[in-house]
Amino acid sequence: MLLLGAPGVGKGTQAKVLMAEFAIPQISTGDLLRQHRREHTPLGMMADELMQQGKLVPDDLVNQMVAERLAQADCDRGYILDGFPRTLAQAAWLDDYLERTESAWPVVVISIRVPYDDLLQRITGRRICPDGHIYNIYTQPPRVEGICDVDGKALTQRNDDTEAAFEQRMKEFHELTAPVVPHYQGQGRFAEVDGLRSVDEVTEAIRTELERLRAQASESIETAGNR
Repeated sequence: MLLLGAPGVGKGTQAKVLMAEFAIPQISTGDLLRQHRREHTPLGMMADELMQQGKLVPDDLVNQMVAERLAQADCDRGYILDGFPRTLAQAAWLDDYLERTESAWPVVVISIRVPYDDLLQRITGRRICPDGHIYNIYTQPPRVEGICDVDGKALTQRNDDTEAAFEQRMKEFHELTAPVVPHYQGQGRFAEVDGLRSVDEVTEAIRTELERLRAQASESIETAGNR
């Protein structure tokens, strides 16, 4: 399952719910990159060198990390790709990889949609305490401004949660990742859900779409068999 959507739509939140429900792993390229760098693997060292030079980690390096992860035993029953593919080139690589490895699992794509202004509030309103408690000054503010309700520690805003950083991330999303959506729409195993609803409601909408896509795939297989 691929979860697509702009920064802040809730891909990570939904991935964690779904991985628990279906007992399959969530695979985030950001997590993979951090793990490889932390463990000083050959791929991690190459990525670290590029990042220290201020360069982006190229698709082929990210693809190698993903290929290594998908080959692990816990992916045999399926998996959730969170934030991958981010580009058309990565999508083409994934198509080719699944064909080469004769994957038993066809790609199912869920795109989570949230309007720009709501995403801006979600990102720029986020405040975090040192112990990880998260608030939003617009939708879930602390009782005392700037202070964590749980432990009384000062709340801070992450550097990448500023409006300028968000605008840059959205620019990259529209230029690089948005074209991935029509790539998968044309494959017939694609659905969009409204990410403005509650976490539980979004999860239920995803379940409904997965069931619809499963039934659609079963019908296609049966029709092909009758021919």
